[in-house]
Amino acid sequence: MADPKGFLTTGREVAETRPVTERLKDWNEVYVPGSLLPIISKQAGRCMDCGIPFCHNGCPLGNLIPEWNDYAYREDWSAASERLHATNNFPEFTGRLCPAPCEAACVLGINQPAVTIKNVEVSIIDKAWDSGDVTPQPPERLSGKTVAVIGSGPAGLAAAPQLTPAGHTGAVDERAGRIGGLLRYGIPEFKMEKVHINRRIEQMRAEGTKFRTEVEIGRDIDAAKLRRRYDAVVIAAGATLSRDLPVPGRELSGIHFAMEYLPLANKVQEGDFVAPPITAAGKHVVVIGGGDTGADCVGTAHRQGAASVTQLEIMPRPGDDRPTGQPWPTFPMLYKVTSAHEEGGERVYSVSTTHFEGDEDGNVQFLHLIEVEFKGGKLEQKPGTERKIPAQLVTLAMGFTGTDQANGLVSQFGLELDERGNVARDADFATNVNGVYVAGDAGRGQSLIVWAIAEGRSAARGVDRFLTGASELPAPIRPTDRALTA
Repeated sequence: MADPKGFLTTGREVAETRPVTERLKDWNEVYVPGSLLPIISKQAGRCMDCGIPFCHNGCPLGNLIPEWNDYAYREDWSAASERLHATNNFPEFTGRLCPAPCEAACVLGINQPAVTIKNVEVSIIDKAWDSGDVTPQPPERLSGKTVAVIGSGPAGLAAAPQLTPAGHTGAVDERAGRIGGLLRYGIPEFKMEKVHINRRIEQMRAEGTKFRTEVEIGRDIDAAKLRRRYDAVVIAAGATLSRDLPVPGRELSGIHFAMEYLPLANKVQEGDFVAPPITAAGKHVVVIGGGDTGADCVGTAHRQGAASVTQLEIMPRPGDDRPTGQPWPTFPMLYKVTSAHEEGGERVYSVSTTHFEGDEDGNVQFLHLIEVEFKGGKLEQKPGTERKIPAQLVTLAMGFTGTDQANGLVSQFGLELDERGNVARDADFATNVNGVYVAGDAGRGQSLIVWAIAEGRSAARGVDRFLTGASELPAPIRPTDRALTA
């Protein structure tokens, strides 16, 4: 146990953010560098040494949270890093991006603010990188087996290094120009600077993982030929089909999917563009969708100099406290103020877009909306509440509907899909095609980064069993596992 009285004597403190006026001038992470280390040991000491640590169950990776909290409290950073990496390939990603279902399941959270698990996690891994504790771990022997991984998002990146200790050589194919998938192109720099991806990739290269960019399986390489070239294949292509909004005026210029808008802003930071082809500069921006992707659009629009930013959500505003219908340790739907929301803009709940209005040149100028409410489980419009708001740039951030089928990957492999349009798989994450496995959103549907990493690790075990007949690799989840809900 860390500090036996820590949860009684120490209050919750979180990472300090830079002033809004300062951070809107750059794309660096919003947190004050180094602000966590002076407080994090005491924060880790709030861990209660619970009889049953429900944080383990809240996290699909099964992170050994009380153990590395104890090491962090004692400032044994090397031991904390070892425990952290025992279950998570990329704690610097989850420590920045995960919504922390582990904190929602923290036993202390029953009647007090939960332990700052996410902040402890990112402090440990940042300290490990600074101290040189993160080093390449090449395999002791090679099996002679090769595995193709399609997609370099968190699921694909997690599967590849899991196969390395077993001696298998992983080759990751990415259709974009750089490795990282949505981690690189969908997550803005102010949430996670890409140095964290780059150094992990270099570590994986040193361990033997191969990477190829600008290669789209199905278009550039026939999927069936790829299967014949490798001993096994892991499909980690994500669920990249964005949900559309089929209302009048959708064809107007200036209306884009979030995953059209955000990658271009990130490519500016990578040096691919001097200025983004789609920009919010001087425009009235409307973001449709109240989730994390929508918030990313909000923060990006602020930094590009938008005249105004409005975020629309069809659901009612969540409450500030845990709802009675979502008891501990389930993940509660709470009103969340992200760093992007701290920076300005308006959030409008319980509204639905009826149509868009454009100018004579076909550019969007206004968005028409109406208030809605749920009655008897059905969404109904409220007559007399129609209005329009200025909208010269609209981003659609309403989630995703499934994996891409237009590129031929599904048909060329001959993959079966489930009733939701995801790639079907068995208990070992295997598809109906011998030697072809699926991990992440392509098989699960849109989910969280922590579930994607857990899927990649679990699918790697299935591949190892297929190649060798047995496996000692960990499999933290089953394909059918879901987050605990009420």
